[in-house]
Amino acid sequence: MNTFMNYLAVAVLFALVLLPALLGLARERRIDRELREARRRREAAPRSATGAASPVTATRRPYVRSWARV
Repeated sequence: MNTFMNYLAVAVLFALVLLPALLGLARERRIDRELREARRRREAAPRSATGAASPVTATRRPYVRSWARV
């Protein structure tokens, strides 16, 4: 009986150590699956009509004379 309790204690400790890693792995796989699905939907979506406006992105330049270098 003592040997069984020792094995049980080791198994419980092993499970407690592995549980956060397994939960993190499952979360990462879910996020990856959602990102792949979003990419597929975005690529499969029909392009907008020629009259529709496309989003404009602006590039930001760093301020040359920063207050930190006064």
